[in-house]
Amino acid sequence: MAKISSKEIIETLKEMTILEVKELVDLMKEEFGVDPSAVAVAAAPQAETADEGSSTKTVVLKEAGAQKLQVIKVIREVTGLGLKEAKDLADAGGNIKENISSDEANELKAKLEEVGATVELA
Repeated sequence: MAKISSKEIIETLKEMTILEVKELVDLMKEEFGVDPSAVAVAAAPQAETADEGSSTKTVVLKEAGAQKLQVIKVIREVTGLGLKEAKDLADAGGNIKENISSDEANELKAKLEEVGATVELA
């Protein structure tokens, strides 16, 4: 089996949905008996200082608005989440996509606002 570089792993993680990342974390807990999120939290301050000048954004849904069904459709389209997960996200709000380019974040924000959602970029 060919060895995968850390950079390749990070690029793959960027393309995953939040649900897929959660499933990966759960599998890592089972396989290695270690909670990788604890390691990630400990390493986060160092990562933040390295990313200060980066142009990545997080798209945060604040409110779905009157056309919630349309918002759910957009969420499913861009994240690959199932209907229940997308509905839960539309109901509660939260991060739609994380660590994406500013251009992609602005496009997603415009798409969601077009169907009546209230969105922030973080």
